[in-house]
Amino acid sequence: MPKGSPERTAARKEEIISACEKLYQTMSFKDITLKEIGNETSFSRPTIYNYYQTKEEIFLALFEREYVRWNEELLSILKDNEKLIKEQLAEKLALSIANRKQLLKLLAMNNYDMEENSRPELLTSFKVAYGESIKNVCRILTKFCPEKTVKEIQDFIYVFFPFMFGIYPYTAVTDKQRQAMKEASVDFVYQSIFELTNNCLLKLL
Repeated sequence: MPKGSPERTAARKEEIISACEKLYQTMSFKDITLKEIGNETSFSRPTIYNYYQTKEEIFLALFEREYVRWNEELLSILKDNEKLIKEQLAEKLALSIANRKQLLKLLAMNNYDMEENSRPELLTSFKVAYGESIKNVCRILTKFCPEKTVKEIQDFIYVFFPFMFGIYPYTAVTDKQRQAMKEASVDFVYQSIFELTNNCLLKLL
């Protein structure tokens, strides 16, 4: 670990993650390299190795940050509302997902490779943020759907969280994909992230 204050370490990590995020807006995971990420930071590429050993570790940190940001939205739903009917709850949860397009894009990646090529302590840190999302959704369901049993809430989690892995591919459709679907005579109704998620939540609730 490099010498320096915790504040400097945190700032450098944040800069590396933000550099990765910027590249991920226009490039694919496989095309992004540590060199490319280094070019977007204010320090040299070798410095990155003081904080992250692989590209996958940086993406895992970006992934973790997305869960942390979603957790902030989930906590707002929990704290800012006394009561919500199911339609209102579905809408608020769907909006929180629609605000996290990058989280959905990361979910659509090969998470096995990302986790396999990251150090255990970084994977644990990521799982803490991920686990907190599950806990927050459980807290929301417990508060706004008091009639649901523990088993019903668990069933909700094991349907909705796997569902999230497929949201991005179904909503971020390229012109090339649309044309292929058309030529294949696939009658497909394209929906937004909010529409797809809200429909799913209404059925689950």
